[in-house]
Amino acid sequence: MATARSRQVSLVDTKYYHCISRCVRRAFLCGEDKVTGKSYEHRRGWVEEKLLQLAKVFCIDVCAYAVMSNHTHIVLYVDDKKAKRLTDKAIIIRWHKQFKGTWLTHKFINGESLTNSERCLLSELLEKYRTRLADISWFMRTLNEDIARKANREDGCTGRFWEGRFKSQALLDEAALAACLAYVDLNPVRAKIAETPEESDHT
Repeated sequence: MATARSRQVSLVDTKYYHCISRCVRRAFLCGEDKVTGKSYEHRRGWVEEKLLQLAKVFCIDVCAYAVMSNHTHIVLYVDDKKAKRLTDKAIIIRWHKQFKGTWLTHKFINGESLTNSERCLLSELLEKYRTRLADISWFMRTLNEDIARKANREDGCTGRFWEGRFKSQALLDEAALAACLAYVDLNPVRAKIAETPEESDHT
């Protein structure tokens, strides 16, 4: 049985996590499909662009990443203290960069007066958004859903593009973090995509 995500992520123990997402149905994220000869190399840019975009929205830093042919490696640092420091307005502005928000959040951002009941509702939304902006599951879900929609549209099909859940590994000390960063950086070298980490694209 899979371990609940809430039990895999404990910010008390560490704020660094290694996340891995894999494609299903022999789907290709990037690279070239040797069976059909079709190239999906351009999708590396999709992942990299979306990943760096989300890092500006969420209170989560991207420490390392490698976009491989059918999976991704990402090392994330959760800055939950930053999320707690952000003003209510800053939280909503960040949320609106990626999500539509609600009529109430737009009313708040536009500086319109709110009733007491609306303020109570807004307070609940703010707490929810503040938590989500420092949530690895929300970060990875947002990243993977966007890539899956684009890939399915390009492939002319529906259904799952990724495995059911991404894998998450807690990096509990500096040695584990350093080893994981090196592992992620060297992935393209081991896969013979590049000769050195410095020559690797989309890492």
